[in-house]
Amino acid sequence: MTALAGSQARLAALSIVVPDYAQGIAFYCTTLGFRLTEDLDQGAKRWVTVEPPGGGPRIVLARADTPDQRHAIGNQAGGRVWLFLQTDDFDRDHRRMIAAGVMFEETPRREPYGKVAVWRDPFGNRWDLIGPPSRQT
Repeated sequence: MTALAGSQARLAALSIVVPDYAQGIAFYCTTLGFRLTEDLDQGAKRWVTVEPPGGGPRIVLARADTPDQRHAIGNQAGGRVWLFLQTDDFDRDHRRMIAAGVMFEETPRREPYGKVAVWRDPFGNRWDLIGPPSRQT
């Protein structure tokens, strides 16, 4: 039997290292429109989570406190795309993100799994914006 067979386990959150809580909240909530789901003061640190408008795993914004953590900002995946934001309307959200100042690395392209373009958050993390695949008629 596998460890989680028959369980209701799910990915609840992932952590992104940011230079400062306020910068992380400003980008994800103000620029992208994510919802601030928790902001709990724990003394030396805070527990800050945000969630995309359509739901899904939350992102824990983790302030970098040590030199190693500061070095990891924007490089948690060694330069690879590691975050994937799926949308029901790629063109709408691509336009809105550009208007909000989000920097895309490429023009949108079509892949078998949908329309996609790579972008970076202001901390250097590489993301894919992914829209639904084209319907063949």
